[in-house]
Amino acid sequence: MSSSAPSPAAPHPVRVLLVEDDDLMRRSFAVALERYGYEVAVAADGLAGLEAFREGGFDLLILDVMLPGLDGIGLCRRVRESSLVPVLMMSARGDGLDVVAGLEAGADDYVVKPVDTYVLVARIRSLLRRATYTPAISTAPELPAEQGELLTFGELSIDTSGLEVFVSGAPVALTPTELKLLLAFAAHPGVVLERHTLLRDVWEYGWDGDSRVVDLCVQRLRKKLGRDRIETVRGFGYKFRR
Repeated sequence: MSSSAPSPAAPHPVRVLLVEDDDLMRRSFAVALERYGYEVAVAADGLAGLEAFREGGFDLLILDVMLPGLDGIGLCRRVRESSLVPVLMMSARGDGLDVVAGLEAGADDYVVKPVDTYVLVARIRSLLRRATYTPAISTAPELPAEQGELLTFGELSIDTSGLEVFVSGAPVALTPTELKLLLAFAAHPGVVLERHTLLRDVWEYGWDGDSRVVDLCVQRLRKKLGRDRIETVRGFGYKFRR
């Protein structure tokens, strides 16, 4: 009697928490994402979203800015108190206030409603790639290993294998987007990187990307690593100090 090898376990489905107070939009987004293979949980207000998040197990959060009870900005701040899970904000206005507030609260990216499903899925995929990003040191000469796989810049150390960051020996928690941005800078110390280059390499945007996501993420990195680590080169972009 022949026997067949056991089938490999199915990959764990990506779990998304969608917090949106508009019933029609919440249902339509959930159905669309499920068609792409995502496992979607929904909440209709910020407090319910916070409760669902605390139950754990989500790979990505999509938060509307305007939510009853606890708005999306406040919810993002509460999430960042305990988690580095990727966060995508949705704004109906798309003005500077919403964008800046969401990114300052710790969001990784944002979209403006109404948003096509393919655009939303593209942003989700980009965020998830950042969350699982591993630089291939052996095949990427632009990230040379120092002291094995530890890059050192003064008091800043980056373990490129374990994807850990230390300042003066103390670990620093970075979101996936912050970490990938830091690795992009560390790969080119002393070189001015233009915003559109960072949008392409970190956020995977084309020329139409919003450079404010770069500026706000740089501000967050400066707070965690030291304000002098990343220099602004006016009219061009940013330079990582050796």
